[in-house]
Amino acid sequence: MASTASEIIAFMVSISGWVLVSSTLPTDYWKVSTIDGTVITTATYWANLWKTCVTDSTGVSNCKDFPSMLALDGYIQACRGLMIAAVSLGFFGSIFALFGMKCTKVGGSDKAKAKIACLAGIVFILSGLCSMTGCSLYANKITTEFFDPLYVEQKMGYAYNGATSVLSSRTKYPGAEGDFKTTNPSKQFDKNAYV
Repeated sequence: MASTASEIIAFMVSISGWVLVSSTLPTDYWKVSTIDGTVITTATYWANLWKTCVTDSTGVSNCKDFPSMLALDGYIQACRGLMIAAVSLGFFGSIFALFGMKCTKVGGSDKAKAKIACLAGIVFILSGLCSMTGCSLYANKITTEFFDPLYVEQKMGYAYNGATSVLSSRTKYPGAEGDFKTTNPSKQFDKNAYV
């Protein structure tokens, strides 16, 4: 009776872990960056594995899905693949665990059920490793970008509305006081600047 209770508890814990990993896949706030303290606007930039968004201080959001899988950075592709693999392995692990439990009538003899339960455990461990690797890879990329002094993509500002776009796309002539020239925004901003 104690082994049956421990099997049921282990099955419920593994299912709850699989549900939690499945719920992190569509979560919006994988990366959050804010622009505070400017007079014009306060904006929050956030991204996940599927899209990037900007929310201004009034709560208006502007989201854009990633246009192509081939145009994505390698770490996002790897994180997508690892997280989808974790969800898929967790699903099959839960099926195997259900068949391998002693309290179910499906799965054959006790020896066959023990092998199926062992397989379920291995699949759950692989699912957890895929999930941890995907999240750690994404977190590593965020922290290295944050602490890199040469990475200025989201630290220095984000062109969101017309006022900040006009101000951020004008640069001074070197050596002339107050003279400005307008630069080409496509050269100044890269693929993450949406106006």
